[in-house]
Amino acid sequence: MIQVTDLAAEQKKPSFLRLGFRPFFLGGAIFGAVAIALWLFIYKGKLNIDPFGGGYWWHIHEMVFGFGGAIIAGFLLTAVQNWTGMRGVQGNTLLMLFLIWLLGRIALLFPGMLGDELSNLIDLFFLPAVAFILAKPIIAVKQYRNLFFVPVLLLFTVANTEMYAAIYFPQTFTLTFSGYAGVMLITFLMSVIAGRVVPMFTANGTCTDKVTPLPWLDKMASGTIAVAMIYLLLQPLVGFSTLFFGVLLVFSGVFQFIRWLRWKPWITLSIPLLWSIHIAVKFISFGLIVLGLSYVVVEIEINLAWHLLTVGGMGGMILAMISRVSLGHTGRPLSPPKAMSFAY
Repeated sequence: MIQVTDLAAEQKKPSFLRLGFRPFFLGGAIFGAVAIALWLFIYKGKLNIDPFGGGYWWHIHEMVFGFGGAIIAGFLLTAVQNWTGMRGVQGNTLLMLFLIWLLGRIALLFPGMLGDELSNLIDLFFLPAVAFILAKPIIAVKQYRNLFFVPVLLLFTVANTEMYAAIYFPQTFTLTFSGYAGVMLITFLMSVIAGRVVPMFTANGTCTDKVTPLPWLDKMASGTIAVAMIYLLLQPLVGFSTLFFGVLLVFSGVFQFIRWLRWKPWITLSIPLLWSIHIAVKFISFGLIVLGLSYVVVEIEINLAWHLLTVGGMGGMILAMISRVSLGHTGRPLSPPKAMSFAY
């Protein structure tokens, strides 16, 4: 139970630093929009900026580990408070964590400011720091089920490290495989979280019975993505089979689609906060299937297929979830303004 003195002390802190999602959702959203605009100018040769790794490396890295890392941090650092019943990170600690993330973004865009090595280390420090802060309350209350997210964050760090290794050791590590491993890891997280919350959100929002989960289906839907992610991380050791990877993703997309249909998306059509999540889940399913086919059907452009998954699936899920988290964790009704429907 939170004491009155605790609440009084909390009121003295800036609202921006009272909950984990506030700086990271806002900072991540602004950065994502700015980073896309910068990439378009760099790609078209309209902007004379030389970020670390070059424009293409920077674009992949910053959308996955910069933007994606901020949203994941904001979500987990907020959710852990619900899981454990303990106050989440806030105040100066939250500010320092956010500044580490922000400095990483600036340092990689302007590597001459701090030098390559220091810029790399600052960015690589962020995710392990989030994992450490996340683990403390979970271990304190012995809620080991949610400790699962800590090794996931560390695997995210491995993928991030491999992206840097692709610059320093290009004969061993490949930029795209490392970046795509990060995409697969975010997709895996979205799949796991969707399996936990979408049936509950749907039942609560539509006043219907919650769909009974099928454990085997949840495991196959998320497990196949995990295998794809690990396969990409291990590519320097085991090589890469386009047939294996493509078929694996198609199966994963089919499992996602079957699970999505069981959640009865059609009953959410009048509720933007719900149908936006369901559309994102559909894009994850569709994106995985098309991406898988792109590795075995030469007529399908692989790069476009990856963007179908990242923009439609990841982007849609992030927008839907940050809306819900922001409303729910600030005591507001779960009914966003009508104009928000256009954003979805």
